[in-house]
Amino acid sequence: MNQVTRIRFRPWLFLLLALPISVLAQPARSLTQAVHFLKLAGTLRAVDKSEESIKLIGRALPVLRAQSPYWSAVAYEVLGLAYNDIHKPDDAVQCLEIARSRYGKLKYVASGWAVNEVVRDIAGKNLYAGIQLGVDGVRVAIIKTRYESDFYEKDIQSSFYIPNGEPVADASARLPMTRNALALGLDSIRRYNIPNERVFIVFSNGLRERYSSSPDGRLLLEKQLAQLIPDNSVRIDTTLTARREAELFTIGAVPRKSWATTSALNIGVDATTAGYIDQANPIAPRQFYGTTFSTGINTLVERVTEQKMTGMVAFRREADKLVQSIRDSTLVPWLRQAPPGLRTRRVVAVGGEAVNALVACLHPEKAGSTAVPITTSDVSRFRQLALTNYAQLLQPDLSAIADPALKMKVDQQLRTIRETMNERQMVAASLWLDAVVKAYTVEYGVRQFVFIRDANIGWVTGKFLEAINYEYESTIAKGEFYTR
Repeated sequence: MNQVTRIRFRPWLFLLLALPISVLAQPARSLTQAVHFLKLAGTLRAVDKSEESIKLIGRALPVLRAQSPYWSAVAYEVLGLAYNDIHKPDDAVQCLEIARSRYGKLKYVASGWAVNEVVRDIAGKNLYAGIQLGVDGVRVAIIKTRYESDFYEKDIQSSFYIPNGEPVADASARLPMTRNALALGLDSIRRYNIPNERVFIVFSNGLRERYSSSPDGRLLLEKQLAQLIPDNSVRIDTTLTARREAELFTIGAVPRKSWATTSALNIGVDATTAGYIDQANPIAPRQFYGTTFSTGINTLVERVTEQKMTGMVAFRREADKLVQSIRDSTLVPWLRQAPPGLRTRRVVAVGGEAVNALVACLHPEKAGSTAVPITTSDVSRFRQLALTNYAQLLQPDLSAIADPALKMKVDQQLRTIRETMNERQMVAASLWLDAVVKAYTVEYGVRQFVFIRDANIGWVTGKFLEAINYEYESTIAKGEFYTR
């Protein structure tokens, strides 16, 4: 009985399986049927049958083009997405650009904008690169943009650091190292096929001041850059002041959606900067309030070294005394005179070499996290280990990390810390971070500090975010799509 039943129903099964094939073979005979084909094409994409989807849209397009500008735009959009599914980016972009154009003519701005973002993604137009030149070295980042909360935000694809070697008194003597590092960074960026107009180079305020203080050094710098970029094809900003650095760092480190509740704090090698953005009215110009304190990791090391402290025991003792003196005499008064918004924002986004080392050494399991909350206990422990057990600090227990990819990321981050910071710098970083965090907690009542990964390239990410958001807003104001 069961066997007879199976034989009886088998023809119906074949008919059901054959139905989509017969549908695919027929051209649409009416607008209603063409829309049905289009809807089915979308379903086919969802079940990984994009090639069948493309064929089906081909049956629907003649009727849709002739009878419905809107549904023809939708058809080209689905067709472009299907071509992208099967890794045909040129066909995908061509179809999506047609869809974008038709949405634009229909004044369907949201649909046109969404398709435009897909086009930029497929065409690689949302990939940018930044090079940040500092006194200590060069930082390079490959950055992918994403539109979020009415603002383009960053998604770091790759970043690396090229040290400039040991500090030298003569700025001109360091120029060849800076130039070589810049050349290496540009060479790495070109492997991503990123056009020059989407490459940003930013000089730190410290680097600018060192070269600007000497007319000969400035001329030599310009000559070196001209040799490297003879046609001025890459944007280079050599005008950053300390305040401007703080502003760009804030834009680059703090997401737009958190501007109203978060301030930024960067504990760098040469200075400590703090700031926040006030934009109560979304359509009004933003206002930045920032301040810079001229003490950083390397400046502390240099001041202690000037006292002829050669051994680490003496260095730790004198560095601790120096930091406490600075904290009481100038840091606390500086915070009291800082812009008032720093007191009202209870969340502080922290970046810089000091907190980067803390998170890498104390929270290796967070190596894949973009934002990592840190506590005052973390800061105290970091200080204690740097002062008493430097070797243990740099060799955290990784036995609980089972994911090989995460383990590899941890190893890379710890290697970078060891290559870019020596023991004296680590001691100075831990002491200064501890002093700043305690001062913030007492003076401002801050209870939440959040480490922002890749904030050490905050200047250059802020620079490109500012630039592309300005370009986007200017383009939209003209009633056009942002296609750069």
